[in-house]
Amino acid sequence: MPEAIKAYVRTVESVNRIVGLIAMYLIVLMLGILFYSAITKAFFLPSLWTLEMAQFVMVAYYLLGGGYTLQSGAHVRMDLIYSRWQPRTKATVDSITILFLIFFLVLLFYGGISSTEYAIKYGEESYSAWAPKMWPIKVIMCIGFVLMLVQAVSEFFKDVARIRGVDI
Repeated sequence: MPEAIKAYVRTVESVNRIVGLIAMYLIVLMLGILFYSAITKAFFLPSLWTLEMAQFVMVAYYLLGGGYTLQSGAHVRMDLIYSRWQPRTKATVDSITILFLIFFLVLLFYGGISSTEYAIKYGEESYSAWAPKMWPIKVIMCIGFVLMLVQAVSEFFKDVARIRGVDI
């Protein structure tokens, strides 16, 4: 494999590893927000922002961790026959199916950019009583799509290398 592809794979994997490991701690933040919500509802005036903020943190956790999950092979698979295949057969099938994922992620990113531009241009707010601006979570959404897209391309390169019998 060309050195540029190897460098791309190494860079993408290190970035997604760092972002994914940081994103893991968003669960702790979400639990803290939900704990605060439970305490304020039980003993004080309930906060308007807690449930929606917990949802935003969960979205960030899910989307920012997508590339890392793809990298570590932790996405759900139908493993009825896949586990019986030889590594080269797995790589061949994976290299084909990853192209569908790349196409899907490009569409998601395109829609995400459009939605983010709209949110910024018109100051879109949530319809809740708290009414936070929507652009921050939409920017995070687009970042998550990009991270997963570049990881999917990296996975494609690794599959092609496995088919050729080369290791990246």
